[in-house]
Amino acid sequence: MTTELTGLTAQELVDGYRKGEFSPVDATRAVLARIEETEPALNAFVRIDAAGALAEAEESGRRWRRGEPQGLVDGVPVTVKDILLQRGAPTLRGSKSSRTDGTWTQDAPSVARLREHGAVFVGKTTTPEFGWKGVTDSPLSGATRNPYDTSRTSGGSSGGSAAAVAVGAGPLSLGTDGGGSVRIPAAFCGIFGLKPTYGRVPLYPASAFGTLAHVGPMTRTAADAALMMDVISGPDPRDWSGLAPAAGSFLDGLSGGVRGLRVAFSPSLGGQVAVRPDVAARVRDAVSRLAGLGAYVEEVDPDFTDPVEAFHALWFSGAARVTQRLSAAQRELLDPGLKEICAQGARYSALDYLAAVDVRMELGRRMGVFHSTYDVLLTPTLPITAFEAGVEVPRGSGLRRWTGWTPFTYPFNMTQQPAASVPVGVDRAGLPVGLQVVGARHADGLVLRVAHALYEAGVAGALPVSGAVA
Repeated sequence: MTTELTGLTAQELVDGYRKGEFSPVDATRAVLARIEETEPALNAFVRIDAAGALAEAEESGRRWRRGEPQGLVDGVPVTVKDILLQRGAPTLRGSKSSRTDGTWTQDAPSVARLREHGAVFVGKTTTPEFGWKGVTDSPLSGATRNPYDTSRTSGGSSGGSAAAVAVGAGPLSLGTDGGGSVRIPAAFCGIFGLKPTYGRVPLYPASAFGTLAHVGPMTRTAADAALMMDVISGPDPRDWSGLAPAAGSFLDGLSGGVRGLRVAFSPSLGGQVAVRPDVAARVRDAVSRLAGLGAYVEEVDPDFTDPVEAFHALWFSGAARVTQRLSAAQRELLDPGLKEICAQGARYSALDYLAAVDVRMELGRRMGVFHSTYDVLLTPTLPITAFEAGVEVPRGSGLRRWTGWTPFTYPFNMTQQPAASVPVGVDRAGLPVGLQVVGARHADGLVLRVAHALYEAGVAGALPVSGAVA
């Protein structure tokens, strides 16, 4: 029963609760047992609240027995990246510089919406310090590892959430994405991750990385992500940049299929990116299957060159801002790589920053025009599969920063577009490969619909829970 329950989606759990086949307590105990099996090998958690989760599950069970579920995910075990506030739980953001003696009385908007819908909060997941890089290791919690091969990284910065979902430590997790931080670990860990349109999921407190930072669902299927979006996308008055309510249910919008959609496929962004052959083959196979489902697929590249320097100006400035108030003693505790980019960020002038904003606006204009012709853009999520844990870039790559191996992800934080990573197989070493689906701003439902079609066709799929953690 334990293995069976940890392999179920959120929708399957809710259906089982409704039919009385098992209870939220059964599911929560199964998840906690799975965490015991996989920790500390994965190192996906900074906090596990077994007693609190079981108490919430018991309350949920009473509601289900009365036939009065509180919401769409009542009794479903969830995890939360330790960047987001959660009432009653310290939020340390992966940093030894964070205070542990706070009162912790507030939920972030997405956490609050999950709580209102009856979710069971199991624990908080690991992050690099302040979410600054595309892998998950920090001076506070060490390295988070990949369920397929624990010598390798889970990716980041939502690496703990991705690893937890992959092994069945709760079917739903909240991640954040400022340059790929939901999609990168989703691709490395073989799960589904969505970066929604900026503002679709409200955020509070505001990120020091500004409007690059998104909150999104990390799940094992696109359908569970749509369910989660129906919960977390509601407005919150604390986020002045949040969008109005979505026009309809994301879950209800999954069934339209892809027939007749105009799909652009860019395998390497016009030759700008060297993609490993195994990755390129798995992605191309998935795109071909999408064409077989009735989409009009054209191999075409979006009209932009790599905006990495502008992204660095925005990202490094944000890092400098997030650490600005730290004392000299606290700064000595920081990840050395973070200290480097903070120093660089502090050297940018206001004019440098505004020049980067100009690049961002032009990139947004170009993608807006591109999507007037194409409904979605498909690319690899990453050009590589998971590499050694505990390093920022693959050894021997010659790369300096994590942005060197994530050229498909961060541009779409600059444009605020919705983008998802869909697991589409493994390379010859058995490591997951992700396909990225990018939509026009506000076309979150369409991105989910295309991803769901791949699941329905058997192209996409999650890691078998029982086989996780080598």
